[in-house]
Amino acid sequence: MNNTPVFDYEDVQLIPNKGILKSRKDAETSVTLGPMTFKIPVVPANMETVIDEDLARLLASKQYFYVMHRFNPERRLGFVEQMKAEGLFTSISVGIKEEERDLILALQDRQLTPDYITIDVAHGHCDAVIEMIQFIKEKLPEAFVIAGNVGTPAGVRDLENAGADAVKVGIGPGKACITKLKTGFGTGGWQLAALRLCAKAASKPLIADGGIRYNGDIAKSIRFGATMVMIGSMLAGHQESPGNEIMIDGKPYKQYWGSASEKQKGAYRNVEGKQMLVPYRGSILDTYTEIQEDLQSSISYAGGKDLNGLKTVDYVIVKNSITNGDNY
Repeated sequence: MNNTPVFDYEDVQLIPNKGILKSRKDAETSVTLGPMTFKIPVVPANMETVIDEDLARLLASKQYFYVMHRFNPERRLGFVEQMKAEGLFTSISVGIKEEERDLILALQDRQLTPDYITIDVAHGHCDAVIEMIQFIKEKLPEAFVIAGNVGTPAGVRDLENAGADAVKVGIGPGKACITKLKTGFGTGGWQLAALRLCAKAASKPLIADGGIRYNGDIAKSIRFGATMVMIGSMLAGHQESPGNEIMIDGKPYKQYWGSASEKQKGAYRNVEGKQMLVPYRGSILDTYTEIQEDLQSSISYAGGKDLNGLKTVDYVIVKNSITNGDNY
């Protein structure tokens, strides 16, 4: 991997092709992941300050993908039951501790197969995740299993070979993540290049997780092999987002913290995340509309009709110069 070009989102610019659409509104942004099709290739990070049951319900009802977090473990069974009773799709997270297997067995006993199960582990390229994939596939074979997180082609291959239906790529590139500082490991600073490498090894969908700062980064993720893009800080801070609202100098903010933060764990132990404030952003549905419109513009610039048009465009590596001189 040492000879591989290393770059991240801010280092890359996509090169336009001749447009074929009369209007960018005609561009199709939908994406199919497993058994369902969603309006845009975006999913909020399965973090406690980004998603909760109410927001999951709202997103599911609007044909947006979600992954419910795993930090209220005792509520997951009831959540699956309730979503199914409302005719909405079900998407939950699990870890790899022994009690997580009890949840899978309880779901099997009640004949409640979630549509999607995400195995959510910071270092997902490990024996315990491989064993959990196999366990879920044995007990709930109809569930679409997303496993992660990994940062290497070998990680993608091993999780796919174990039975994962999709793999999540990204080790600590998120805004609230300090893995690279605490451990020296990760894809922080080269997440887009890591995605490109992983895509070359993948035969199933990849979910790019972390490092998204602008809507254009979603188009870049798709160019380099993502089927779906997981976003944390940019989707936190909304009216519908969990987290307390705090006023500072007359401006509203909301709390946001990493899944491996001291705040999340309730103790300072193996901490790889931090707590921060993000500006209050109004309704998440307005942000989703803006993301969709920006993706339609991206597809138009790519000379395509749908997201596939983004996958073959040329690009240049400009090393940090995209936002240089801009007062963001």
